[in-house]
Amino acid sequence: MRDGSEDSSGGGIPTVDLSAAEPALGAIDRALRRAGFLLVSGHGIDPTLPAAIRESARAFFHLPAEVKQRYAVKVGGRGWLGPGAEANGYAEGTATPPDLKESLSFAADRPTGRPEVDAEWFLPNRWPAEVPELRPLVEEYLARMQALSDRVLGLLGLALGEGADFFTRHTGHPTFGFNVNWYPGRERLGEPEPGQFRIGPHTDFGTVTVLDRQAGKGGLQVYTDGGGWADAPYDPAAFTVNIGDLMAVWTGGRWRSGRHRVLPPPADAPDEELMSLVYFYECDPGTTINGIESHAHLRAQLDAITADGDVR
Repeated sequence: MRDGSEDSSGGGIPTVDLSAAEPALGAIDRALRRAGFLLVSGHGIDPTLPAAIRESARAFFHLPAEVKQRYAVKVGGRGWLGPGAEANGYAEGTATPPDLKESLSFAADRPTGRPEVDAEWFLPNRWPAEVPELRPLVEEYLARMQALSDRVLGLLGLALGEGADFFTRHTGHPTFGFNVNWYPGRERLGEPEPGQFRIGPHTDFGTVTVLDRQAGKGGLQVYTDGGGWADAPYDPAAFTVNIGDLMAVWTGGRWRSGRHRVLPPPADAPDEELMSLVYFYECDPGTTINGIESHAHLRAQLDAITADGDVR
């Protein structure tokens, strides 16, 4: 697709070329008002980097459960989220079965010098000793994701008509989260329970999410009022970007938090295995957005999606 053109199969979600001389600000505004989603190409990130992360993470996920359990944490922690740890549908008040996934979770770790903030939001990451090559790959990816996210936020500020620094002046020392989500097939999981998804329907909680995903039958779907649920458009050269609840509040409701889900592993492709790299970019701790304290909101939502899995 050309810069700013829309894919009707994905609910009018455009691909925006970040390298274009004149970004498609009108298309960005329309898409975020309708679906809360974009695709971004022209980002300059070498595709071999996410591929290498997937290869290393896959080696971890295929380790015996007792090895992975050494890194087990609850939602919002830094480590391994095992089967049954998370149910994103809880954020909508829906009593869904736990999500059909495992995750390796990392987050911001560069201290601010404020002990009360650092103790909650800037703790050291836990790196699995069994896959030592993962750490340098993820650290490089995180640096590139932060730069890309600020670039995207600059465009969003312009699309909102508020200037390129409208959001980025609040990302001087932001928090972020990064999940490597592994979606195994039915040959490992068995038959999904009724109403069970790889990730249940929800909206993200924060500012902006940048997703590197793989195509699959049991993949990402996006919800719009006019079209209901539809498969998200896929471009292997583009990142999928969606805005979260705080961004929707930040715009006074002009833009909508992108509601989405990840379908269960399909019955006609029972061995389908997918892996997504999900970067949740937030703002500086202490930022108040239209009366909402950003990180109190984030913590409450992370707690809300914690299922009754066997974690510590």
